[in-house]
Amino acid sequence: MYDRDDDRGDDDFDREDRIDFAEPGGRSALRAATRHDPRNQPCGTCETPNRLTRRDVSLGYQCDRCADAAERGCDF
Repeated sequence: MYDRDDDRGDDDFDREDRIDFAEPGGRSALRAATRHDPRNQPCGTCETPNRLTRRDVSLGYQCDRCADAAERGCDF
């Protein structure tokens, strides 16, 4: 049995949660495209078409290129 403050019990949740990502275990926070939620939305920052899913947009995400640039302190 795990103590509530012990994070060792989170492995199953983390594994299942990562399935939703386009690059599980990778750098991208974007969600995986599916038949019901294709990558057909433009990035709200650079306006490049077909970069995001509806779920990405609802979460306020931007495309990986823009996110990487923002992390480096660059403007787009």
